[in-house]
Amino acid sequence: MSEKKTMEEIIIKNKLKLARVEKDLTQEQLADLVRVTRQTIGLIEAGRYNPSLKLCLAMSKVLDKGLDKLFWIGEENNEKETV
Repeated sequence: MSEKKTMEEIIIKNKLKLARVEKDLTQEQLADLVRVTRQTIGLIEAGRYNPSLKLCLAMSKVLDKGLDKLFWIGEENNEKETV
């Protein structure tokens, strides 16, 4: 049986950088479009910061990708990256 994880133990994965590059945007350009700092975009891409739902929706709209294509719950082992 699977063990329930606390919010701190849940790993959020993302393909933000790939989607940004596909749109030919720099971190700074994406940051300006969603009204955050370039550093925030860098931290999200590196998996070191979990954005708010509002920010996720804004990035999803700008990048023309569904939330499920940009973000998903990952696992430390046996990760599925075929999203």
